[in-house]
Amino acid sequence: MLDEANVGRFRDKLRELSEQTQFILITHNRGTIEIADTIYGVSMAADNTSQVVSLKLQGRTIVPASQIQAD
Repeated sequence: MLDEANVGRFRDKLRELSEQTQFILITHNRGTIEIADTIYGVSMAADNTSQVVSLKLQGRTIVPASQIQAD
């Protein structure tokens, strides 16, 4: 687990490198999640089945990815 200073460095490096490539990260670290363009997760639905959830982050607005039109 990274301390806060190293999470900041990691985020900065991800931003820099993401201009040239895409990344898939698996994390529970809030600081790392905050820089994502899209978040995917698995949640338990009311009928006890797994449900895949995706959110596309547009600035500070969180929008379900299913509501975003492809470019």
